[in-house]
Amino acid sequence: MSEMKPVTKDAYALILDAIDVGIYRPGDRLVESELAERFGVSRTPIREALQRLETQSLLTRDGRSLIVASLNHNQLAELYVVRGALEGLAARLAARHATDEEVRVLRAMVQEDHVLLGDPRALSRANRRFHKQVHLASHNRFLVQQLDLVHRSMALLATTSLAAAGRGEKALAEHAAIVDAIAAHDGDAADQALRNHISTAYEARLRLDAAGYGRGV
Repeated sequence: MSEMKPVTKDAYALILDAIDVGIYRPGDRLVESELAERFGVSRTPIREALQRLETQSLLTRDGRSLIVASLNHNQLAELYVVRGALEGLAARLAARHATDEEVRVLRAMVQEDHVLLGDPRALSRANRRFHKQVHLASHNRFLVQQLDLVHRSMALLATTSLAAAGRGEKALAEHAAIVDAIAAHDGDAADQALRNHISTAYEARLRLDAAGYGRGV
């Protein structure tokens, strides 16, 4: 009987998740030895993960150090333009290809996420799960890959637009409208509903930035 191999920790995923949940924030310096100790992996996979994250522009150089990148105002605008276009396409394709089971999962997510109102960080995680499910419902692997890249960049936003007063309730209502359009197989409506959702989130983020709260998902 063969022995079970121990699960190998993915250094890239561990570091990316740490950035995503705010353990490491834009401007924080990442040190190989400290990361290896924190995650319990050797320095070689940590080094490879850091190189990969730098290639993806999630990390940047500050002298000889690697720090978590940040997005300026123009980069943020560019990110939201691309996100709106790709997410809208995902919703349009989901309206065409989503199974009844996928639609029911999306509806359940919207209903269950109401209990998270008042907890912006938990609601932000739930929001990402919802969007990922829409991406998968598009049944287009290449689009899903591109959206994964976009959402990795969203990890560079240190706070969440869902922290804005009343934004959580509005976001869930927008999610419900997206699901209704997908369930009705109305590609135009699904595309527009998701683009409107992204636009409203972007506006909420700009308002937070103007008020001095920083940037976020």
